[in-house]
Amino acid sequence: MRTHGWSGAKPASDDEAIARILDAAGKTIELHGADFSISDVARTVGVTRQTVYRYFASTEALLVAAAVHAVDGFLDRLTEHVAGITSPPEAVTEAVATALEWLPREKYIGMLMVPGGSQHAESVTSDVALRFARDMVQRLDVDWAAAGYDNADIDELSEHLLRIIQSFVIDPGRPPRRGDDLRAYLHRWVGRALPPC
Repeated sequence: MRTHGWSGAKPASDDEAIARILDAAGKTIELHGADFSISDVARTVGVTRQTVYRYFASTEALLVAAAVHAVDGFLDRLTEHVAGITSPPEAVTEAVATALEWLPREKYIGMLMVPGGSQHAESVTSDVALRFARDMVQRLDVDWAAAGYDNADIDELSEHLLRIIQSFVIDPGRPPRRGDDLRAYLHRWVGRALPPC
């Protein structure tokens, strides 16, 4: 394994090197948006561009990996927050409301939720966003099969929730709904469409 640079702290394995590059990519994207360069990431992590290219073949490959890395961390926190909510209307309402409340602090993930961003983001936004929505739905403590949902239903529900999240990211409303007001709105117009278990 090549370890030139690394700001004086060589990684112990390729997995650690990849994790450090992904962390640096996340920080770079938070600062510069998706129009970052491999050079920006290399500078942040303290290596050459060639070292980054050893692990990621292109800027787009790095963006996809960084997006999945960021989404997984966000969904881990969201899953913990909604743990124990087993009613489909309640679980979906709380998950969407919490995601909308947290996304402004997650510039990178918020950017990936909306199509038409940068040249790099545009090519991965749809896939990453759909993965985000489906993973969010599947991580809820809801027995979807018992509620009568099959895989096709989960796919459609995920797409619908993604469209709701995207619409709120693009235009949060005037004035923006927050807290109990946001949850009441989502429960009435989204949650009630789902049968309770």
